[in-house]
Amino acid sequence: MMTVNKIDDRVVLNNGVTIPQVGLGVWRAEDGKETRNAVLWALEAGYRAVDTASYYQNETSVGQAIRDSGLQREEVFVTTKLWNDEQGYKETLQAFERSRKRLGVDYIDLYLAHFPVTGKYLDTWRAMEKLLKDGYVRAIGVSNFHAHHLEPLLEQSEIVPVVNQIEFHPYLNQQKMLEYNTAHNIRTEAWAPIAKGRVLKEKMITELAEKYGKTPAQVVLRWELQKGLIIIPKSVNKERIFENAGIFDFSITEEESLRIDTLHCNGRIGTDPDDMVYE
Repeated sequence: MMTVNKIDDRVVLNNGVTIPQVGLGVWRAEDGKETRNAVLWALEAGYRAVDTASYYQNETSVGQAIRDSGLQREEVFVTTKLWNDEQGYKETLQAFERSRKRLGVDYIDLYLAHFPVTGKYLDTWRAMEKLLKDGYVRAIGVSNFHAHHLEPLLEQSEIVPVVNQIEFHPYLNQQKMLEYNTAHNIRTEAWAPIAKGRVLKEKMITELAEKYGKTPAQVVLRWELQKGLIIIPKSVNKERIFENAGIFDFSITEEESLRIDTLHCNGRIGTDPDDMVYE
């Protein structure tokens, strides 16, 4: 298991760029005050990574909050994503520029293809490779890719994704996908790491929370950290944002981690990429 010591601890990606292992997710945070406050609270709590997307429609507020924080641009790792209707070679280059302008930044740290759009994601990836080579992004990756999506990309592309961001939590413990990513030197990043709170009443989780004097959410997040996952818990609540940062002063045992593994039931809360309609 990994030893993680503090909120801004970074892991090294396959191109040498480092990313904080914990970041703030802002899915469904409203553009404006809600997103701005959430990002500012996260930065106050010590987070140094924010994950947004074109589809979230809050990139403008993310960028504003980072500027308002007083931190230097290079201190905050910014991830955004390309939506499905923006994919294709030319379309990706144009979509990236729209995201960059909304964020108000000169470069983006990590740019992800949000889903593997059939017939387009290889051309999308070639455009992302160009953005990387031209210095507009520091790293490129994918999101919601199964192994059968990654295989042709790895075979036909020059650059290996640094990250595959997937749904991962105790009810959807994608261990095989984690192992596939690791075998190909791709870091696994977990979205919905506490399954929108659905796992937090599990007796096994609550007992561990009581044992360690932590909340159930902190136990689940710690379980993921110790698997080596990058995690981006979403919250717009100041107390929860700070709570989610308080996971560095305890560890669960290997046996306890394996017990949490048994909660897996293929319980997706998002759309399976194979069921996504890309039209």
